Amino acid sequence: AEIYEIVKMIPRGKVATYGQIAAILGRCSARQVGFAMAATPADAGIPWHRVINSKGRISPHGGGGGSELQRQILENEGIQFDKYNRVNFADFGWDGPDFEFPDLKDEKILF
Repeated sequence: AEIYEIVKMIPRGKVATYGQIAAILGRCSARQVGFAMAATPADAGIPWHRVINSKGRISPHGGGGGSELQRQILENEGIQFDKYNRVNFADFGWDGPDFEFPDLKDEKILF
């Protein structure tokens, strides 16, 4: 539930990484975030499609069909992919929530 609350904060036209979400929470791994995104209920209003891998790519899922859907939704939100199918985090990366989590105070996190 905490993972989903963070993902709901990612604005339209921005993406975050699995590791970024895990670091914000500080109590889970990038893999756990990936599992949560894969298990997201379709009608939950959670923008699962805005979470991608640290290389700026969509991680393969759903036999390829899910990846195509994710890309289509992201492109509909204005997110662009380069010729290597990557998103430029400088242009489309989410900086994180507007508030600080106690676990991350005064810590520098690299993504």
